[in-house]
Amino acid sequence: MTQASEHVTAVPRSTGGVQSVQRALDLVEIVAAGGGQMAIGEIAAGSDIPLPTIHRLLKTLIERGYMRQLPNRRYALGYRLVPLGIAAGATVGANAQSVLAGLVDQLGESANLAVLSGDHAEYVAQVPSRHSMRMFTEVGRRVELHCTGVGKALLAQLDSAQVQAIVRRVGMPAYTPHTITDEVALGASLAAVRERGFSIDQEEQELGVRCVAVPIPTGTASWMAISVSGPLGRMTDEVVDRAVPLLRQAAATLAADLTGSLNSNR
Repeated sequence: MTQASEHVTAVPRSTGGVQSVQRALDLVEIVAAGGGQMAIGEIAAGSDIPLPTIHRLLKTLIERGYMRQLPNRRYALGYRLVPLGIAAGATVGANAQSVLAGLVDQLGESANLAVLSGDHAEYVAQVPSRHSMRMFTEVGRRVELHCTGVGKALLAQLDSAQVQAIVRRVGMPAYTPHTITDEVALGASLAAVRERGFSIDQEEQELGVRCVAVPIPTGTASWMAISVSGPLGRMTDEVVDRAVPLLRQAAATLAADLTGSLNSNR
């Protein structure tokens, strides 16, 4: 069977910021997506950056340790990225993967952890279902807030002015006939999320996919949400009813873990 993907629509690149920084990060991401090492021609084929510029950017990345040039002239990710990844991973809690794995064991569907990243939700951890047909989300992928389970759980933690500002910056594109594309309707949906304590993505981002998510009460500016997602045929009302208390328990565990990590680092 083919493997389904949860919320895989790519987020357009920002046209703002510093172009040279964006291009350098593009090269790092291209090499990472290519398995961690690539030839210069492969890197060039994966980008729209002129070859002389690629050479200059790679030279700078090598000097800083974020890229390496191998004896066979291929380029590989540098080891300077390792401590950065460890430090970034620590911000989502040391036990995040085990908590997500526990949800998969109990519910049979993929479990995801996401944070608010600018005007989008970004997946920072996932444990996939063991079904051959399952939802798979690439860690690091950013998705829309208005039409995903984790996105609405994140938006529900913000006040109305913050939600309105985000929506007006990025819009509310329709991905399926079920996507909320109206600010008033989104406001009503978020009010319901705040009242019941969880959000539902009912084929709003991708047809045939259902997701239930809850916010993680971190008590900090790091807004987070945890979710379980799967094909509509398996994510029945009964599964959702079972998932909600388990997600709340998982969210409380992660919140306590993050609070303990913050306190120990002070």
